[in-house]
Amino acid sequence: MDICDAPVSMTRALTEQIARQLFDVLPEGGPVLLIMDRDGHCWSSDAEELARLNLDPALLKDLRAKVDDGVEPVVTRIGDTSVTVAQLATDRTNCGYVVVALPKCGAEPTLTHANLVEVLVNQIALIARLIEQADTIARTQVHCYKGYDVPAVPLN
Repeated sequence: MDICDAPVSMTRALTEQIARQLFDVLPEGGPVLLIMDRDGHCWSSDAEELARLNLDPALLKDLRAKVDDGVEPVVTRIGDTSVTVAQLATDRTNCGYVVVALPKCGAEPTLTHANLVEVLVNQIALIARLIEQADTIARTQVHCYKGYDVPAVPLN
C-alpha cells in the first residue's frame, strides 16, 4: 500500500491523534482550536467555549471552501470573535482544517497578531508531520518484525 494513498480511516485516525496531542498542551483561556477532517468531523479544544461562540456550520463550510480554493489562511470576524481557518496537511496526507478562534478579539488585534496566529498554525502543521512520521516509523518496524517471525523453538 502506498502511504500517499492513505484510506480515509487512516486519515481520520491521524487527524484525531493530532487533535488529542494539541489539546493536551493548550492553556486554559487561550485560543479555541477546532480540528476538522475533510468529511467535516470536528474535534474541539473547548466544547463549552465553542458552543458559546455559536459558529454557524454553514459559515465554517464556506470558510473551508475558500481555503480549498487557495485563499489561505482565511481570517474573518464573527461578532467579537476572530476566526482563522487554514489547511491542515502533512507532506503525505491532507488531514483537513484547523480553525483558530480568538474570543473577545476584534479585527485590529487579530491583524496585529496575525504573525502569531500564523506561527501557531505552522506549529500545528509541524506537530501533524511529526505524528505522521512517528506512525510511519512504528508501522514500518512492525512490518519488519513480522518479516522475521520465527517459529518458537525450545532452547535446550
